Amino acid sequence: MTRFTGTWSGDEVESFLQDVTIPIRLACHRPDASLWMVALWYRYRDGGFDCATWTNADVVRYLRNDSELAFEISTNDPPYRGVRGNGTASLSPDEDKEVLRHLIERYLDSTDSPLAEWLLADEREEIHVRIRPRVVYSWDYSERMAGEE
Repeated sequence: MTRFTGTWSGDEVESFLQDVTIPIRLACHRPDASLWMVALWYRYRDGGFDCATWTNADVVRYLRNDSELAFEISTNDPPYRGVRGNGTASLSPDEDKEVLRHLIERYLDSTDSPLAEWLLADEREEIHVRIRPRVVYSWDYSERMAGEE
């Protein structure tokens, strides 16, 4: 079960995650124990994050070795607000690129673009990365940054 801390309730966190189209930033361990950071598209569904990435991506290999991770989704422009936390990842094939297709629609609004066509090409194999958060901390600097937009 996810523990929500910080400024927002669990419902407010979910609303934020549904509304913004900011990539999730993941931090995980490489096999030599050093840290690796990557940004992926996500959807928040059923209390967790769904991401998709190429089967041969480094992050897939790293998460197979160690499924523990940290994450952040935050705005890049004032007023700064967002969520960060930690949890675990599970990996499975993205059969028929169902997750990827949803992410393309979410972030690009359509599968009708050169990027979408490249991502959906038959020869590309995708992995579904499912992130189960343990702790989600939210922050919102809207009040203290009023007028800084």
